[in-house]
Amino acid sequence: MTTSNIVLVGFMGTGKSTVGQKLAERLSWTFQDSDAFLESQQQMSIPELFRKHGEVHFRVLESEALAHILRGTGQIVATGGGAVLAESNRACMLQNGFVVALKASPEVIIQRVSSDTNRPLLQGNLEDRVHTLLEQRKAAYDFATMSIDTTELTTEQIVNLIMTQAGLSQKDLSLED
Repeated sequence: MTTSNIVLVGFMGTGKSTVGQKLAERLSWTFQDSDAFLESQQQMSIPELFRKHGEVHFRVLESEALAHILRGTGQIVATGGGAVLAESNRACMLQNGFVVALKASPEVIIQRVSSDTNRPLLQGNLEDRVHTLLEQRKAAYDFATMSIDTTELTTEQIVNLIMTQAGLSQKDLSLED
């Protein structure tokens, strides 16, 4: 198998964590959430990091965490929505994994994140913030190896699409056990 990691990128609420956990389970790989890793490493939440140190410092820490995680193999890595903003992060992801961009309609994203208060970039009018950030990042995920619109797909369908495109079939997995 040539795919060493699968890296999930996309705007918040597109399904990176949900899909990542299911994919890791199916492949018997490790699931890594770069935001959770960063929170554990820094001993504070993402909102606290933003509040205490600002977005610029957070992005530096995010890049360091991502580079550290991607030194490993056999992982499904769910990145923070803005991790793709740095060219160095995009290069690191492509060099160390099969990169999948998950997308969804603005309405579905708003519905999925509406009750999540742990997203510092969505403070204020949620709909306005989502539309503004989506517009700012509309080409940010274009570097990915493949792209999937998760709006109307089940988690299982998304996992199957990724496994097929990454060249990972159940047959291949059973030969490795």
